[in-house]
Amino acid sequence: MEQAVTPQESHLSHRSNWLRAAVLGANDGIVSTASLVLGVAASGASAAAIMTAGIAGLAAGALSMAAGEYVSVSSQRDAEEADLRLEQRELRVDPGGELRELAEIYEGRGLPAELAQRVAVELTRAGALAAHARDELGLEEQRRARPLQAAWTSALAFSAGAILPLVTIGLAPASVRVAACVAATLVGLALLGDTGARLGGARRLPATTRVLAWGAVAMAVTAGIGALVGQATG
Repeated sequence: MEQAVTPQESHLSHRSNWLRAAVLGANDGIVSTASLVLGVAASGASAAAIMTAGIAGLAAGALSMAAGEYVSVSSQRDAEEADLRLEQRELRVDPGGELRELAEIYEGRGLPAELAQRVAVELTRAGALAAHARDELGLEEQRRARPLQAAWTSALAFSAGAILPLVTIGLAPASVRVAACVAATLVGLALLGDTGARLGGARRLPATTRVLAWGAVAMAVTAGIGALVGQATG
C-alpha cells in the first residue's frame, strides 16, 4: 500500500530580507521620483529641466538606498555576530550551564523535563552553537542579516521604480504630462502593493490601499510645494 505523500509547506518568512528591501526600494523609487518630477513640472520648468532633475534623482536615490541599506543591515549583522561570539564563549566556559539553559528553553515550550533534556543533549552533540543561535537567540540562518543582498536589491528596486514616472513624464505631451505621470505612478504603486502583499502572504487590499494613499499624499504635497516655489521665483 502506497503511503500518502505529505505536501511540502511553503513558508514565506524566509523572504523577509530581500522582500523588505525590494518593496521599500521600488516604492521609494516610484514615489520620490514621481514627486520630484511633478514638483519641478509644477514650478513651470522646461521639459529638459524636468528630465535632468528626474535622472539625477534616480541616480542619487539608488545610491542612497544602497548605502543606507548596507550600513543599516551591517549594523544588524554586527549585533548578531557579537551575540554569537558571546554564546560561543559561554559554551566554552560553562557547557553544562548552557546545556541546562537549552533544556529549560525546550521545557518552557511544553516538553516534559526528561525529554527536554534529551533533546538538548542530542542537539548539542549535533552542533551546540547552532542550537543556541536558533533556539536561544532566534538567529535562524535563512533570516540572518545580509548587507550586500539588501544593498543591491534596494538599488535595483529603486531604479526600476524610478524609471516608470521618469519615462512617462518624458514621453507624454506637455499638455497631459502631469496627469499622465500621476496616473502611471498610481498604477505602478497599486501593482507594487499587490505584488508585495502576494509575495509576503499578506492581505492584498489593505497593502495596496496603504501604498496608494501615502504615494498620493507625497505627490500632492510635493507638487503643491513646487507650484508655490515656481510662483515665488517666477
